[in-house]
Amino acid sequence: MKVAFPIAAEPDAETAEAARLLFAGPVDFLKGVVAMDGLPPADRPEVCFAGRSNVGKSSLINALTGRKGIARASNTPGRTQEINYFTLGEKSYLVDLPGYGFAKAPVAVVAKWQALLKNYLAGRPTLRRAFCLIDSRHGVKDVDHEIMKLLDKSAVPFQVVMTKTDKLGPSALKPVLAQVEEALQKHPAAYPEIVVTSSEKGHGIATLRAIIAGLD
Repeated sequence: MKVAFPIAAEPDAETAEAARLLFAGPVDFLKGVVAMDGLPPADRPEVCFAGRSNVGKSSLINALTGRKGIARASNTPGRTQEINYFTLGEKSYLVDLPGYGFAKAPVAVVAKWQALLKNYLAGRPTLRRAFCLIDSRHGVKDVDHEIMKLLDKSAVPFQVVMTKTDKLGPSALKPVLAQVEEALQKHPAAYPEIVVTSSEKGHGIATLRAIIAGLD
């Protein structure tokens, strides 16, 4: 039986405003983590963002928080292979995972990152949902399936977030969404809803904020 993956609906005005106020409050870079013993205490819910290199992850985090430079911390030299933690007030953590699929990274660096990622996903009890970012111009690639399989194995619910949708018209986006929906049939951990966003235009940002704010 085929599972449907509809586009997430916009929140009602009250929900959207509550989520906006949450993200308009204190959001700070906490730390970059290179080993499991460096993780902050598991004392609050957290969500993580995963995606291929250049998928627009930093831009999305900046758009969510309304702060142009908040995610730059994860792009500075030496932090490219770290798990970066941001505090969302005292409510939760936003976790920025390193971009995957970067072929030029040294083999040893990639192996170390993959081991850290597997341990993080398998052993973080407060992780409520992973957001798997997919570039709307390219759809799901083999490397995306790899991370999705890891999430399946770790029993971590993940939700696809389409990025850069302003680069496509509605007619061009439709077959990409169909390709993504077909790809997600293989992944039991996939949450049956897709968030369509454009960080540049602000599309879908209120929806994603509301989803995150509703995860306790």
